[in-house]
Amino acid sequence: MSGFASLSKPLKPQSEVTVHTLHPTLEQKPRAKYNVPDWFNHNYAISHDAERSRNVSHQVRQDGRRLINETYNESWWNKHDNDVRISNRLDEVDKWRKTLEYTIQDVDREVQTMQSVKEQCERYLEHMRSPLDITLENHVTRDGRKAIDNVDDEAERELKKEVYVIDGIKRQLHQQVQTAFDQIARLNEAKQQLIRDLQDKHTAFAICEENLQLNEFSPNIGYKPDPCRPIKGQITPEEWVAFSKYNKDRAEKEIYESTRLRESIFHTIGQSSSDLESQGKASEYALRKRLHELERSLRELEWQKKQTQEEILSNENDIDRLEKAVRDKEPLIKLAMSRQENRHSRPGMDLVRDEVTYGLCDEIQQLTAEKRALEDKLKQTKHAWNILQQQLHRIEDEIAVKSNSVMLESRALDTRRRLNTEITPSTETDRNRQLLNMDTSGLRHVLQSIY
Repeated sequence: MSGFASLSKPLKPQSEVTVHTLHPTLEQKPRAKYNVPDWFNHNYAISHDAERSRNVSHQVRQDGRRLINETYNESWWNKHDNDVRISNRLDEVDKWRKTLEYTIQDVDREVQTMQSVKEQCERYLEHMRSPLDITLENHVTRDGRKAIDNVDDEAERELKKEVYVIDGIKRQLHQQVQTAFDQIARLNEAKQQLIRDLQDKHTAFAICEENLQLNEFSPNIGYKPDPCRPIKGQITPEEWVAFSKYNKDRAEKEIYESTRLRESIFHTIGQSSSDLESQGKASEYALRKRLHELERSLRELEWQKKQTQEEILSNENDIDRLEKAVRDKEPLIKLAMSRQENRHSRPGMDLVRDEVTYGLCDEIQQLTAEKRALEDKLKQTKHAWNILQQQLHRIEDEIAVKSNSVMLESRALDTRRRLNTEITPSTETDRNRQLLNMDTSGLRHVLQSIY
């Protein structure tokens, strides 16, 4: 075993070594005892360990000085590189700030334009109130027609078509207003997203600018607990650019959609005006045509009434003559029957059936047949008179119906003249009622409940 190994070997106390004493009867106190070689070895080990510790310390000091120089240079370059990165980041954030500000200005202008077009569409939608009320009033007026005149004629179909056209126009305009409202909401939403993104860019710019101004001598720096920990919500630079680009592209897309919607609204208003004017003329033509047909039918009925009254007068004269003829037959029949009955009182062989008997019987039969024929003809004449009376009442009823229809058709045409007359509110109250779509006549509620 070498000397270094022997030095590293722990010493064994002499008390643990077997001692052969010459005087076994001598009592000694038990304590640790070492050998002399062990003492020398122990001193050598201490000297050797001290020298080796000094060598290790010298090497450590040299490594520390080298590490100080290396870490200083590396820290300086790291700080310089990060300063450059922060400066570049400031430029990039500032570029997107300006881009977002320009886009927000474009969105503001489009929102104002879209709001103006929406209000124009709402005013035109409000103007549809008068044509619809007049058309529905025409329906209610013509529903007053009675009996056979209450027909589904061309005017009825045109008025119904006009209601459908107005309802279709109102639905289109209402849909356009709702679409414009939604488009304005989407523009404002895109604007708010741009504003939030711009505010975040301002905050990020301020933070980057503050970080760029910081140095190792700044008073507000210090240790932070785990600053390199993963933060929830961190994204990559590509995602950052994509997010701002998405907000900008979304706003530009909404501006494009808003432009197309404005063009669609103008086209709808123009087409609606044309359709309403065309259908209004068709309805008015059908009403005038129907009024002409009713007036012609009314004149025909009045002529029929006059002819029927003349025929009834002639029929009444014939009835009087027939009744007189029937009354004139009764004395003759009584005379012939009385003669025949008196001859039945002849006595004995004088009760013969002679020519007189045959003649009286023939006379009675002839008079009875003539009376029956006159009565039948009188009955037929009275029946004809009853039919004429019924027909006269029917004609008179029909004249009343036609007169009522003519009056209603004329009223409907008079009502439609309001379509060409714009009533200007005379007072502030009337103006408010018109703006708030208030109906003081109560007709709107009736029309809406019916249709």
